[in-house]
Amino acid sequence: MIGSLDCNGRILGLRETAVMGVINVTPDSFSDGGCFLSLERALNEAEAMVRGGAAIVDVGGESTRPGAAGVSAAEELDRVIPVISAIAQRFDLPISIDTSKPDVMREAVAAGAGLINDVRALRDDGAVEAAAALGVPVCLMHMQGEPRNMQANPHYEDVVGDIKAFLQERVDACAAAGIGRDRLLLDPGFGFGKTLEHNLELLRRLDEFHDMGFPLLVGMSRKAMIGAILDRPVDRRLHGGLALAVIAAWQGASIVRVHDVAATVDALRVHDAVRDGQPVRPTG
Repeated sequence: MIGSLDCNGRILGLRETAVMGVINVTPDSFSDGGCFLSLERALNEAEAMVRGGAAIVDVGGESTRPGAAGVSAAEELDRVIPVISAIAQRFDLPISIDTSKPDVMREAVAAGAGLINDVRALRDDGAVEAAAALGVPVCLMHMQGEPRNMQANPHYEDVVGDIKAFLQERVDACAAAGIGRDRLLLDPGFGFGKTLEHNLELLRRLDEFHDMGFPLLVGMSRKAMIGAILDRPVDRRLHGGLALAVIAAWQGASIVRVHDVAATVDALRVHDAVRDGQPVRPTG
């Protein structure tokens, strides 16, 4: 398994579960829409994530929540490029761009992003070619349908088998475009065209993805599956999200994508101590 990724000159270590902090520069994301529209607030959030132990931050300018409408490439660029540029100048950690658009990929990497996180797995016209030319790592995510309709009536013959088949097809498309296996991560896409039952089965069987030979990125932070289990609104899903992050790490996830960085880092330190058998030294 890959031990690290070169993200545009900044190294993302994967030997321990890495925490990816989410910064949505959008007015309509399900959890933090409108929170980080100003550059100052986005930078303050990035600084808090760095202090909290984030290994990478993920910047997105288009909501992919269920029912979300798309935005133009120009509007997405206006949202994300100033934030990526400012974070790259101020903090020494990798930056991911959460986008499906080739133009946004190119401009974001030029501004300092070092990883492409694509919910459409490079299926948009020109995306796979752009990613190949840029030379940075890519996360391929599974999504059944599109954000506007993905939760209408998702169906699978075998949720893990069907997702693995889709991801293998996208890996093959990347290989054909010249993207090496050492540049790829896979995300099964929790909550993207999946019922609660699909999500729970997917997490129980997450280790079945390891035979594909790629690091796994998992994003469940604050999602509706937590709300359905606990009957909690978005702003009261931290504890459920921590439990899911630890379960994912125990199942071998290489990266967990979260909104609550510091709390997740603490939870994973306890996970690592138990898994590795290392005693935890008291700090005071």
